[in-house]
Amino acid sequence: MTASLLRPTRCSISRSQRIPLSLLAASLALTACSYTPCARAAAIDDSVPTPEILAQLEQRAIHASPREQVYLYTELVHAMTEKAARELSDGDDSAAQATLKQINHYAHLIQTSLERNTSKLKNAEMLMQHTTYRFAQFVHLAPPDDKPQVQATLQELTQANDALLSQVFQH
Repeated sequence: MTASLLRPTRCSISRSQRIPLSLLAASLALTACSYTPCARAAAIDDSVPTPEILAQLEQRAIHASPREQVYLYTELVHAMTEKAARELSDGDDSAAQATLKQINHYAHLIQTSLERNTSKLKNAEMLMQHTTYRFAQFVHLAPPDDKPQVQATLQELTQANDALLSQVFQH
């Protein structure tokens, strides 16, 4: 072999055409995340529900069999979390306060409903985990006066998620 074949060659791309390493790493990380189990969150609807959809979810959860209530209450808490985030970002503090109280109430119902024989337990836990994560992202939107209630709601959601997770491991 000749020495010219063994010698590394230089790339013909100029410095201005090169992709910065940090940009390349970020795009690689985003691509990798889209193929991981976290991609299941993409199937979760993060849109803000209409009042009619919330009323339907609430009625379905209230009138459901005890086995189905945990999952349906979890869907309701998720939808209300998206609503509360919108209200907080829009500066509608009074509506956000009312929604936060409802979220607390339904998160508590999730915990009390866990004592019954439940179905879709793993689905409920995954949705609650996503909901808790989303709610934690929106905490910074709350005005300083509302921070204690927002933190209390986040704590209630975290407790509900922990209870769901422990039930998943028990079954």
